[in-house]
Parts: sequence; C-alpha cells; structure tokens
Amino acid sequence: MERKKARQKAQELVSKMTTEEKASQLRYDSPGIPRLGIPEYNWWNEGLHGVARAGTATVFPQAIGMAASFDEDLIREVGNVIAVEGRAKYNAASAKGDRDIYKGLTFWSPNVNIFRDPRWGRGHETYGEDPYLTAVLGKAYVEGLQGDGETMKAAACAKHFAVHSGPEALRHEFDAEVSQKDLEETYLPAFRALVEEAHVEAVMGAYNRVNGEPCCGSTTLIKNKLREEWGFEGHFVSDCWAIRDFHENHMVTGTPMESAAMALNAGCDLNCGNTYLHILNAYYHGMVTEEAITEAAVRLFTTRFLLGLFDGSEYDNIPYEKTECEEHLRTAHRAALESVVLLKNENGILPLNREQIRTIGVIGPNADSRAALIGNYHGTSSEYVTVLEGIRRYAGEGIHILYSQGCDLFRDKTEPLARDMDRISEAVTVAENSDVVILCLGLDETLEGEEGDTGNSYASGDKEDLQLPMCQRRLMEAIAGAGKPVVLCMLAGSDIDMSFANEHFAGILQLWYPGARGGNAAAEILFGKESPSGKLPVTFYETLEELPPFEDYSMEGRTYRYMKGKAQYPFGYGLTYGEARTVSAEISEKGAGAEISVQMENTGKRDICEVLQIYIKCMDSVYAVPNPRLCAFKRVELPGGESRNATVRIPEEAFTVVNEDGQRIPGGRHYMIYAGFSQPDARSRELTGMSPVQKEFIREKIGIKNGKEG
Repeated sequence: MERKKARQKAQELVSKMTTEEKASQLRYDSPGIPRLGIPEYNWWNEGLHGVARAGTATVFPQAIGMAASFDEDLIREVGNVIAVEGRAKYNAASAKGDRDIYKGLTFWSPNVNIFRDPRWGRGHETYGEDPYLTAVLGKAYVEGLQGDGETMKAAACAKHFAVHSGPEALRHEFDAEVSQKDLEETYLPAFRALVEEAHVEAVMGAYNRVNGEPCCGSTTLIKNKLREEWGFEGHFVSDCWAIRDFHENHMVTGTPMESAAMALNAGCDLNCGNTYLHILNAYYHGMVTEEAITEAAVRLFTTRFLLGLFDGSEYDNIPYEKTECEEHLRTAHRAALESVVLLKNENGILPLNREQIRTIGVIGPNADSRAALIGNYHGTSSEYVTVLEGIRRYAGEGIHILYSQGCDLFRDKTEPLARDMDRISEAVTVAENSDVVILCLGLDETLEGEEGDTGNSYASGDKEDLQLPMCQRRLMEAIAGAGKPVVLCMLAGSDIDMSFANEHFAGILQLWYPGARGGNAAAEILFGKESPSGKLPVTFYETLEELPPFEDYSMEGRTYRYMKGKAQYPFGYGLTYGEARTVSAEISEKGAGAEISVQMENTGKRDICEVLQIYIKCMDSVYAVPNPRLCAFKRVELPGGESRNATVRIPEEAFTVVNEDGQRIPGGRHYMIYAGFSQPDARSRELTGMSPVQKEFIREKIGIKNGKEG
C-alpha cells in the first residue's frame, strides 16, 4: 500500500477517536479501542541479528560480525529472514490473542550509530566506525526487512538518533557536544541514507543531549533535520524511558508533564516508557495542541496500515514452521563464515593440516561458551554449537580433542588466585599433549554491552581499556610457554589488544560473536573447508593513549579516517588463504559520481572470495578528512590461478567535503583513488606485503550536487 493511501486510512480512523483515545495510542503498549475494532498493539520488538527476546529464532552473528562481511546482499537477506520469522511469530501469537511485548512487527533495528571509540560497550551492535559502510549495510538491512511488496513486511527503525556512542554510565545525563562538521561528516550520514534512500519507517531518539538539546525532544534534530531537510514521513519513537530523563537527569524540564509536552512538540510520536501518560494533562494545561496529538496518532496508524494490520496482507499465511527453518539456518551459516577475519597466519599454520595432526588442544573460557556465540539483543536457538563442539564435529575420527576451560572469563578481584592457577595448570598440560592449540578467549555480553543490561557493573557495559581480563592474560602467557603452535580465536565484539598474541601465537582469528551455531563456521575456517574473507569494520589500536577522552565527541584522532598513529590492525584488513592482488584500474566519470574498473588476479591455487575496497582522498580542499576514506566496495569471487575484472560505482557523495558550518560542498577536481583488498595505509602494506593500485583522477565537471551543476 502506498503511503498516501495508508495515511488517508489512518486519518479517517483517527478522526473517529476522542482526544483521550488518540493520546492513549502514543504509548509503546497501545491499548485496544474495541468500539473501533482496534486491537491492542505493543510497538516494542527487537531484531538486531535475528528476532530477539521472543523465543526460538535464527540467531545470526552479532551486527559487528556481519559488518565484517562487507556484504550488502547478505545483510539484505538477513533482514528478509528476520521479517519472515517476525511475521511467522506475529501470525501465530495474534491468532491466540497474544499481543504482548516482542510480538509485533515494528523492529527497533538497525543500530547505525558510529563506533567511534573502542571502549563503547554497545559498539558490537553497530556496523563499525565508518559512515559509508554503515550507511550501505544499514540500507540493505532496512530494504530486506521492509521488503518491496504491496504491504510492508516489517517496519525497521534507525537508532539511536543521534551522536550516540557512550559512555553508557552517563547516557541519561550526558550532553554530546559536537561540531557541525563532525555532525554532518560522521554522525548523520547513515541516518540520512536510511531515511532518503531506504525509506526507513521509524527513527528512535537517543538518551543523551546533543549540543544542549535532549535527542528525543530536539527541534533541531527531529523537526529541522529529520522531517524538513530529509523529508522523513515515518514515525519517531523515544528510547525507553528517555523522556523521563528530561526532568530527572538532563534537568531541561521540571515535571513529567513538561517533558511529555517538549517531546511531542518536537515531533516524538511514540513514547517507549510512561511519560506520555501525562500528555492529556499537558493538553488540558494548553502545553500541547490536539492537532499535535492527532498528527502523532496518524503517523503511528499509517505505519500499522502499511503493515496490513487492518486490511490483511500477503504475509498473513506465513506459517510458524518458517521460524529457524533450514533455509534460514543456511543464511546464518553463510553470515558466520563471511564474518571471520584472519588477522595473522604465520608460516601457513592455517588451514590446519589433518595429515599432520593427531591431537588438538581446545582451551579457554570462550571455547565452550554459549554466551560468547550470541552477543546481546538475541533470540533463542534450538541448538548451540560452540567452537569446541564445532571442532569436535568437524575433526571426526582420527583426531583426538583435548579440552580445558583454563580460567574464568572474568575473575573478580576478591576471588583467590589459586582458583585460576589450578585451571591454568590443567590447560598447560593439555597444550603440552597437543600438536596444535586452539585458544578461545575474549568477552561476552556480560563484559561489553548496554548500561543496565549487563553484568559489567563497574563500567556500565563499557570497557575500561583494550586488555583482556587479567585471568585470561595469565592463561595466554602460560599457553605461550608450553612451546606448541597456537591459533588464537578471539570471540569479542570490539577491539582487544593483540600485542601479546602478535608476538607469541602463529595464528589469530577474530570470530566476533558468530551466532548460535557459529562453532561450525569456525571449524570450517580452521580446517580449510572455507577460506576466511572478513575485513575489520573497526580499527584495532595499539593503545588508547592516542585517542581523545571517551567523553570527547570530536573525531580528531579517531577511527582510520582521522588517526595519526599506526594501527595494530587497520580498518578494512583481513587475510585469506589465497594469494590475490589488484593489478590495474581505470576510472571514468559516471553521472554525478564515477565508475572504477579493477583488474585482479589470484596467483594461488585455491578459490577464494575477497573484498575489493575503493578509497578516495580529496587533494584540493582543506575540509577533506585527513586520510583516504572508503567510498565503494564489492565482494568478488577469485578462482585460483585466474584474473577477474570488477566494476564498482563511486557515489557522488565521495566527491564532496563538509565545511566547518556543516555544509556539504564539492571537493574540487583533484583526487587520489586507491583500489585494493585493504586500505592504503602503511600498516596494511606492512601486514599484507601488497600495495593497492593508486590512480590520480581529475574530474572534468565540478560543482555537481544532486545531479545539478553548482
């Protein structure tokens, strides 16, 4: 149903409501209105990497892992799977009159905040640190979830708008002070792309303030930017209990009634929380108009009509059997495979040689951990396959698997050291009796996650530093001393210091949180059935000392686009089991953007998949970001011993810069463009031994914006 028609239906229905009834519909737990045939509806549902918190569902790798795939087609299919399973669950629940929380079709995903600082505990919910990568993958998710049929399959929600990435402990009172340049250059592009290009149905406001205004009551962000400048037509929802923060923590209002009025007048249609219980009082006191209440209700019912919740749809017959079906599990397995990033492979330790191995030692607190598979905002799987179980299944007969937990994931400072030492002793014994050690370390959602939703109470979900917990560092040192070849498998959602592993271990795999059955994918990578193809969507830093304070939202020195030092492992980096390189490139103008055709060759024997990455550096403008930035990418299949050509479009936005006033303007005529399988920095060249193809590009036309001469 087109939006105009859905809005007309919504207007007609809302016109039959009393003011009290309209106000009641602005809560996330909207009550039914029996006299109008309106059932109750709970707007709160989650689908970050699978339908969450609603029972059995396909559990994909955490978002940061899927970002490492650099695969927009995959993310689009993941969105579609979530929509199908969401419909299956909705159909089954509503048929039984169950319209409780996590049963609806309005999913509060994706999270397109920028992972600007590795300390942020919720960073693994995002698609990484780059605005372009985040925008492309975020759009793909929205397109997959919402579909392109007559009826919207499910409604996506871009969150958290805007300038939101910690600290978690301060989010309810924090004012993110940001320059207009950083706002337009880094924090807003993904949101804008999801609104203007993917037509995301909802946007959720953040808890914090931005330059003094609370995000869920910001006229600047909601009215001026989102609706007037970008033309957003969907509905706006507050983060949960964020409007209460206006008077309790931000102190920008004095009462709940004032907070409700501030949010509604700024354009917040739906309240996750209970502050909108005061909307009627605000109306009676002349603080909000009936027109404002009516418009919010119309927007919300427009979404419900678009979803076919009153007129029926082609999705009403999706059966419950589609939940966690074989087809969906295959997609999850593909996602897990594509998410794995090979960081180090000294002397070709990987893939493991079955002919030379009789005993494998699998060691570490995340080796047999279900929690390390799933991250946060997850559903429930009917089966979990840990790394240990995946290796055991794949190794089969003839290879003996030894196992030791080695230590706890995290040891409280008050616990006795002897507890760890006993386990470490066993782990060393396992290592000494193994041909190769698979050491599984890292974190889980209890150590990095959301404030109030995690066991990491001392940091409210954020990390204090880039180090593993001390007990895991002791285990690393002990295993290194055993003198056996070691492959480190890191299960974590963010940057962990790899300096010790770099020096002492032959292989390093970044597994992220690989999904409920991610152990199968890990084993297939380890044994070489599949070649790793993931790339880092975040920078792994040498030290936090090169970054500004966590509370500083300036981008200076942050992420690969602005950093001045040398990364431990750079954004865009990841090895394969092949030997591929870019050979040549040709660039031509294409409309308001450009097109680059790249010749690649795989001189190795095995077939692989690589990620072709295109970076651009504006040479004419003082407003250009300091380092080359990602402007296009494409996954390419490279058969062993063959050459392939791939053509990629460079969008118009790549040829613009943002000035200090936050205006996006043409960057000029002179650009350097790089095509390779990593970014064009010294550390990437040092790690891979290869340089990307570098081309100077002079634009014939400048001043092009939105297809018009400027």
